[in-house]
Amino acid sequence: MGNNITTSPVASLDQTPLAGKTLSQLLMRNATEHGAEIAMREKDRGIWQEMTWAEYAEEVIKCAAGLDALGVGEGRAMLVLGDNRIRLYGGLTAAAMVRGFAMPTYSGATLAELKHFADEAPMAAALAEDQEHVDKVMELRAAGCDIPYVIYDEERGLNDYQAPGLLSWTELLQKGEENLAQNPDLRNRLIHQSTPDDPAVFLHSSGTTGNPKGIVLSQRNVISAAWSAREGGSYGEKEEILAYLPMAWVGDYALTVAAAITYRFTVNVPERQETVLRDLREIAPTYYLAAPRSWDNILTTIQVGIENSTRLKQWLYHFFMNKAVAAERRKLERKNAGSFEWLWRRLGEWTVFGPIKDQFGLNRVVHAFTGGEAMGEDTFVFYRALGIKLRQLYGQTENSAFNAIQSADEVQLHTVGRPLPGVTINIADDGEILIKASSVFAGYFNNPAATAEAIKDGWLHSGDAGYLEEDGHLVVLGRVSEVVRTAAGERFVPNYIENRLKFSPYIRDAAVVGANRDELVAMVCIDFEAVGHWAEVNGVPYMSYADLSQRKEVAAILKEAFIRVNAALPETLKLYRFVSLHKEFDPDDGEITRTRKLRRKVVEERYAPVITALYDGSSEVHMTAIVTYETGETSSVERTLLVWEV
Repeated sequence: MGNNITTSPVASLDQTPLAGKTLSQLLMRNATEHGAEIAMREKDRGIWQEMTWAEYAEEVIKCAAGLDALGVGEGRAMLVLGDNRIRLYGGLTAAAMVRGFAMPTYSGATLAELKHFADEAPMAAALAEDQEHVDKVMELRAAGCDIPYVIYDEERGLNDYQAPGLLSWTELLQKGEENLAQNPDLRNRLIHQSTPDDPAVFLHSSGTTGNPKGIVLSQRNVISAAWSAREGGSYGEKEEILAYLPMAWVGDYALTVAAAITYRFTVNVPERQETVLRDLREIAPTYYLAAPRSWDNILTTIQVGIENSTRLKQWLYHFFMNKAVAAERRKLERKNAGSFEWLWRRLGEWTVFGPIKDQFGLNRVVHAFTGGEAMGEDTFVFYRALGIKLRQLYGQTENSAFNAIQSADEVQLHTVGRPLPGVTINIADDGEILIKASSVFAGYFNNPAATAEAIKDGWLHSGDAGYLEEDGHLVVLGRVSEVVRTAAGERFVPNYIENRLKFSPYIRDAAVVGANRDELVAMVCIDFEAVGHWAEVNGVPYMSYADLSQRKEVAAILKEAFIRVNAALPETLKLYRFVSLHKEFDPDDGEITRTRKLRRKVVEERYAPVITALYDGSSEVHMTAIVTYETGETSSVERTLLVWEV
């Protein structure tokens, strides 16, 4: 193996005051020592409702006592369905209190996906956001899943439901109060019975090559990750955060539950997913994590707004942004700042930068991060130029979300930063990234074969290919399993090229093909919003996504993205042809995961006629694609797709 690197003067969490602590104990610490501080806010009918640490802890204890009465406990699971809600977060923490498995799911998960989760462990209950998600549990019951109790948050539409074991959150708390009254020692037991090795949350792998694997993170895992991230400069104490990321994603749990309880964050829950940007502005968080696509969407909104503003505002924007972008690129190249930079930056902050950040609720952000996949250079530089010290991080579910981050003043476009304190990273002989830390999970749930592949001699085999630079920065290339060779023997990672294609705001998804072939080609899905706006501004008519995707004018702007990517690739790995598909890759269709990772085998099988056309010299191909709706119903979309030369 190659040289390993750790940045930690402290080996692990066990050498800190947090050693041996559990989420229950830390929650009660917050309630006792900081009880009057705001722990949670949730927007309801346009008004932010606040809950202090004392109030939140009391509600969680009552919930835990209620779950205890229902039989949720060691070895038994509680399915959690819905978008971000305070009560759902409280349910996650309460389930950990009673040593049960809290299993959050993606809001858009299909019945088949939910059934796979429900069959993994004995189900004691389900916690649902509203009627829609209660209906999903009823469908699971009808499909043969044994879920004795169903608890719901939003009561609207459920008054006439007569299903057995159905009860509201209020009724659950009443059961908890009765249980506490009947068992005087129960409160103390709930606070202290769980151990650092007991479950914190039951999550799942992305499932790019099959069914998602169960990942149980212990309380030691998640608290250790929270400590590592703080020691590495990811955040401080008492941060303000917006809880809008999917609850089933490890990044949300790591911040909204583990770090929030450990370091007393104020968690703000938006009213709905549709109001996130508006609620973001009202809260103005101090910590903000978003996927590259979210940062791209905000940038697109800013650019659209500038195009529709007055000439004076356009001139001011371009004058100051051009200077700021140029200055930021000089910093990235380790060059000196230009003359009078301090002066024009102050003027720019007053006239352009400050108002833009205020408009999007980013004026108080101290810690801004992107993760999950590579970010486009233009987008990254834009936010740095705006005065937001955007950084990249690297993590995965098996390691409780945090492995490496960039420091605020030492960013490089091609790296993800240095390993965090308490995290040791090694590079195997085949280029795989290996990780050792207290935040690493014990293994896949009831899957010893997969566990044996993932953990060897105490090292987590991440499945990612990469290398460490001399200065300790980690470079991530892509999945080891996706390292393939062309017919000439040239090694490449399709995902690496796909991410660079997606740097274009006009490309939402991409699939690069070339294993055992003489040339590389690609299928891309346009970003309907960005390309639609471009078409509107440039007078390009269209009727639908499928129609817009085949316009020659759109092919021209896509071709520009391919030319830009080719310029950075060696001659043997250049892309020669592409097809713009007539529909997006969709998790409901099984083409991507819920975290938007490509299911390559599915895509290559489903679009085999397109791949054939890309290689046999055809100028077009007739393609029928199956579309699956949320109801489970399917329909077909037919289109003649054009093959374009790069």
